[in-house]
Amino acid sequence: MTGVDKSPELIELARRDLPGTDLRVQDATDLHLEEQYDAVLSTFDSLNHILNLDDLRKVFLGVHAILKPGGLFLFDMNLEEAYSTDQQQWTVDITDRWVGLVRGIFNRASKTARTELIWFVRTLQGDLWQRHHSVVEQQCYPQSQILLTLAETGFQQIEAMPSRSAGVNSDLGFGRVFFSAASSLQE
Repeated sequence: MTGVDKSPELIELARRDLPGTDLRVQDATDLHLEEQYDAVLSTFDSLNHILNLDDLRKVFLGVHAILKPGGLFLFDMNLEEAYSTDQQQWTVDITDRWVGLVRGIFNRASKTARTELIWFVRTLQGDLWQRHHSVVEQQCYPQSQILLTLAETGFQQIEAMPSRSAGVNSDLGFGRVFFSAASSLQE
């Protein structure tokens, strides 16, 4: 098993939890792996973080190139429905050790989403809090564009399954679609 992420910090955290696993710092738009794989899995709408169609196409081409003939590519993406809920108000989550705030903004014209996160973590001294801040950007692609781009990059047996059909019924699945595609049987 091989895992990739472009964040060195996230790869380092993963190495602590998954010793002995082949984890690499790489951008999904420019995959360089020596082996070919039976399957590639991308979860939790990671590909929505690819912010333009040309880069999404590069991801699909790279995945196709590292799959064995007939190998499977499985991933999920949020469609516009997922961004349609009113998340512009701050949502707050409080525990004894941390406080988290999150809000999302969706621009219907550009089909882009921004999720702002602010969280405070209690320090070891217990009377101080360390503040963290992050903004996460996503691009919303129409399902038809995802399917077309998969076909254009050489995938076959392409299927899309709404989250409810995949058994994900909670808020986690709202507006999420699961995709499967197979690489060509011949190289």
